[in-house]
Amino acid sequence: MSSERLIGALRSALSFTHSRYRLRFTRREQLEAWQARQLKHFLQRVLPQAQRFKDLNFTGLTDLPLMDKATLMADFAGFNTRGLSLERVLPVARQAEESRDFSPTLGDITVGLSSGTSGNQGVFLVSTVERQCWAGILLARTLPRHLLRRLLCPWRAPLRIAFFLRANSRLYTTLASRRIDFAFHDLTLGLDASLTRLNGQNPDVLVAPATVLRGLAEATLAGRLMIRPSHVLSVAEVLESADADAVKTAFGVAPQQIYQASEGFLGYTCEQGTLHLNESHLHIEPDWLDAARTRFQPIITDFSRRTQMIVRYRLNDILRVAETPCACGRVERAIAAVEGRADDVLWLPDLAGRQLLALYPDVLRRTLLLHGDTLQEYEIHQQGLHWQINLRAADDHASLCLALSASVHALCAQQGLQPPALSFGHWQTPSTPTKRRRLKLLQLPEGLPCTY
Repeated sequence: MSSERLIGALRSALSFTHSRYRLRFTRREQLEAWQARQLKHFLQRVLPQAQRFKDLNFTGLTDLPLMDKATLMADFAGFNTRGLSLERVLPVARQAEESRDFSPTLGDITVGLSSGTSGNQGVFLVSTVERQCWAGILLARTLPRHLLRRLLCPWRAPLRIAFFLRANSRLYTTLASRRIDFAFHDLTLGLDASLTRLNGQNPDVLVAPATVLRGLAEATLAGRLMIRPSHVLSVAEVLESADADAVKTAFGVAPQQIYQASEGFLGYTCEQGTLHLNESHLHIEPDWLDAARTRFQPIITDFSRRTQMIVRYRLNDILRVAETPCACGRVERAIAAVEGRADDVLWLPDLAGRQLLALYPDVLRRTLLLHGDTLQEYEIHQQGLHWQINLRAADDHASLCLALSASVHALCAQQGLQPPALSFGHWQTPSTPTKRRRLKLLQLPEGLPCTY
């Protein structure tokens, strides 16, 4: 092993040990004190290295303005400490997407594109040191005890990880080592192209979006896939109960979740099956969406980053808070569900017609899932007061449309909402692999204010 690879492996190992064993807080006050120390160092020593913050006068985090993807892209060079312009890095990212070779870098910098429509993608930068530390943190937060023992025993076979995503990155391949057999599966090639290779690898750990896990589970039940992973992780999409049930039936293990975005490693599932925010490595301000403080959009500050500044970055996700503390004892905030994006929220007038009220994704999904296996796939697009519902039925399409219409009307009555005008069509499989978006707000109803 070269000295460079050895140093990288040691850095990942130290990051793993620190995250797994040292950053375990028994009281919320301890966690917040740790965050405060990290933020103080970050704000004083790291942030001024980026041109955007060099001459700003601020005393604390809340003095800084909010940012989002549009803000980042509008002043790309100002938000990174290397002074790299968008014009310099974008060709590297696009070339990787076109060639499907994600290994090229700019020096020690990995350049990646976030998922999204063309023209709405973000570009994100990560250094070699950050990648190595991230690998340690990810393994520390996601690897169960029995697989950790396997990883640490040099006389046993390497830990086999199969990873499905639209695009690979050096961020992910950093996991590969003598003790980890890491295999990336390109979703642009379709699932069938991966089955033979997947059977050959027989992974211990399977990582994929929820829809892909569902497809792999169905292939297993059909006898086309013979793998028996002992650990399954869902990424990139909302994990619905039907997806989780299919995975457990096929593989005998319940899927866990990783809440990961281009902006950072945001959450992980503990041994009790609860999703926790990764607050030991980043600060999260909740932007509450309701008076009861049950749902919020996260505003993140990643104080572990040194290349590209993610500071008070408002994500478009909607998180629902767990109602009770987790039995694992962790003080990092427990999340009942990542419900989706803010534009997955549908809006309808109240019964008096005075204001628009939010119909949250999780509420609507639970209603639709009551139809069981008869509803195989669906998508709902809202245009003003009209919903277009495209669905795939197991049996009679017309009968399911009538049943769904009754369910939507009943839900609206329960929520005190005026029902939308409904029309139905047939769900079509996307021609290219895209992140599942079942609910889309295309246009708000006009003339009424929104009230969360």
